Parts: sequence; C-alpha cells; structure tokens
Amino acid sequence: MHKASMKNKSRGGAGVIVGLCLFLGFGSFAHTQTHSPVPNTVQKESVVTNHASGTFEVKLNPQVQDDKVGDPTVGRMSIDKQFHGDLEGTSKGQMLDVGTGVKGSSGGYVAMERVIGTLHGRRGTFALQHSGTMTRGTPQLIITVVPDSGTDQLVGLAGKMTINIVDGKHFYEFGYTLAEPH
Repeated sequence: MHKASMKNKSRGGAGVIVGLCLFLGFGSFAHTQTHSPVPNTVQKESVVTNHASGTFEVKLNPQVQDDKVGDPTVGRMSIDKQFHGDLEGTSKGQMLDVGTGVKGSSGGYVAMERVIGTLHGRRGTFALQHSGTMTRGTPQLIITVVPDSGTDQLVGLAGKMTINIVDGKHFYEFGYTLAEPH
C-alpha cells in the first residue's frame, strides 16, 4: 500500500484536489469443461497483473465559467500530462472540483482523461476515470481504466492507477491486465 497524500489548491472558493490512489490487483479464475465424454478436466486461465511505474508532470488550467450555466462554486479545469517511465506518453482531460471551506481541506473532484502513448512497449490509447474526495485532510482517490477504452495494442486493457506526490514531484503506480488477442 502506498502512502496517501493529497494536495488542496483553492481557486475562487472551489478546491482542486490532487492525490493518491488505491492500488488494486487482479487474480486468476478457473473454468470447468463438461462437454467431453472423458472425465471432467479443469482448464485454468491466468490473468497476470502487470506493474508499471514512473513519473509525470501535470498542468491544470482553469476553464472559463459561464455564470448562466451551473454553479459558480464548481470549478472546471483542463488537464495536460506528460508520462515517463514504463508508460511514455501524454494525456488530456477535464476535471470538475468543489471545495467546502471546512477547516482541514475537504472537497472532491471527478475527472476523465485520454492517454496516448506506449505502455511497456505497446502503443495505443486508453481513458482514465478519477474520483477523489478529501474529508478534513484524509484523502481517498480511485483512478480506473475505463472498460473497453483501449485501442491498437492496448485493446483489452484494465487496471487501476495510484498517484503519490513527494516533494512536489508526481509518481504513478499502475497495476493492469491486458487481454491477449484471440
């Protein structure tokens, strides 16, 4: 388990929360074949969890808020990232955030981003979905690969990502599976 930390950055009453994720893995499953006149055989198919890690830079840019649409306490930002390490590439996305003004930094954010690059030598794109909350300074962040979002050599990608911020530098850990083409 990685040490969790979140950074709260306020902007006009709305908080932008950046932080860590929960790292979840995948196991294996067994399938029993019963269509043969011979005794039942057990066929095991393994799902191997791969691990990718590295660093990234992120730029969050406030977006113009139309006061006629939505609540002005809900902030909107664009996301631009550059990944290095086992995942080499870029991403662009959108974030919505809300700060509460409660002492100890409470708030939340949701975001969607499209990653374009190479993961352990396999080229393609995939989407990440973020859901983060900060409850009086206690963070919770889940970043998940959007199902069926992988393209090219990343078709069948599934997984979870965690983020750690140490001395202002961003690190990612990515546990993923990649279905082999049939």
